[in-house]
Amino acid sequence: MTATSQLNAAVDDERVILAIAAALKDIQFGAVEITLHNGQVVQIERKEKIRFQPPTKAS
Repeated sequence: MTATSQLNAAVDDERVILAIAAALKDIQFGAVEITLHNGQVVQIERKEKIRFQPPTKAS
């Protein structure tokens, strides 16, 4: 691997890490799915659930 391709791979790795961090940011309930092909991240999918709490009964 040449120095240029190593640099490009490092930039790609950082982009993937930032994209995963963005998908995880502020999620309370749900899932983040990372899809790999041949050892490379090709897709990041975020599924978020919004839950509502039932009102509490006053005593």
